Amino acid sequence: MASDLPDTTLNASTNSTTASTAFSTSPTVSTGYQQQRYARITGTGSFFPPNRVSNEDLVAQLAATGIETSNDWIVERTGIEARHFSEPGVLTSELAVAAAKKAIQAAGLQASDIDLIIVATSTPDMVFPSTACIVQNKLGIAGCAAFDIQAVCTGFVYALSVANAMIQSGAASKALVIGAETFSRILDFKDRTTCVLFGDGAGAVVLEASDTPGILATDLHADGKHVGILCVPGNVDCGAVQGSAFLTMDGQAVFKLAVGVLADTARATLAKAGKTEADIDWLIPHQANIRIMTSTAKKLKLPMEKVVVTVDQHGNTSAASIPLALDTAVRSGQVKKGQTLMLEAVGGGFTWGSALLIF
Repeated sequence: MASDLPDTTLNASTNSTTASTAFSTSPTVSTGYQQQRYARITGTGSFFPPNRVSNEDLVAQLAATGIETSNDWIVERTGIEARHFSEPGVLTSELAVAAAKKAIQAAGLQASDIDLIIVATSTPDMVFPSTACIVQNKLGIAGCAAFDIQAVCTGFVYALSVANAMIQSGAASKALVIGAETFSRILDFKDRTTCVLFGDGAGAVVLEASDTPGILATDLHADGKHVGILCVPGNVDCGAVQGSAFLTMDGQAVFKLAVGVLADTARATLAKAGKTEADIDWLIPHQANIRIMTSTAKKLKLPMEKVVVTVDQHGNTSAASIPLALDTAVRSGQVKKGQTLMLEAVGGGFTWGSALLIF
């Protein structure tokens, strides 16, 4: 569990100067007496449910219901060796709060210092209110803006981009950005092609206003014509679920789209920031499938030694995967202050995007 790793605290200077009015996702030059306002990550945190399920454990569980698969089949196609599942009744907000507390501590702040909460999730506690509002209450604070973002596996990148824009505009100064999921509750354990892929967890960052660049640029996209290739098609209607409440996926279609867009969005973000692939110290991709990650690294001419990989131990945790991987890399000493990170993801929708930042 990430909680067994030592806390890491990063400090960033804050700037109370009036911000630019533009919701730009790339740095702009300050003009006149107005100083540019930036956003930097000052703390990270993560949390996994204690129930670690290895491939062997899952294979045995599925075999008991007549579903055949194997450790070799899973590893060869995905790189996944284990994942974490929440116990029945454990809500997404509980995982989110645990990760948030670690990120707030790492930033050297108190929960009461937070003035914006964004939770990226596809598995909210309830239809409404937002999981972010529930997290706010469980942190013992009130008054700040709190809302969810739903972009499936790209959700954290979307949330980070929104928080960055709000900080640049002056609408917030200390944002808590969380990716949290309990995907185990929407998995069909009769479908071996999907139930072996996903896991539960939460990752969080604190993003603070700064007078030095942190988030350098972001790039967000969606194409709704691909809704059907990765979705939970059911909906609540008159007190009952209409349609299926289980995740369904066309794996080949998702793979084809993912490898086609990830390198493109990374290059677009680099161009916005005036950087090149050679400036990237670490690529932190959505942890979905090792083959997708390897393909993207190759297209960006990055060795796998520069790619943070946690999919083997965590599985695909959807919106939580990037902040989980980031926190794991920070606390293990891989990622260090001052390094340049490229975050990128694809998800249902179809959505995709990336963010370049100085840690």
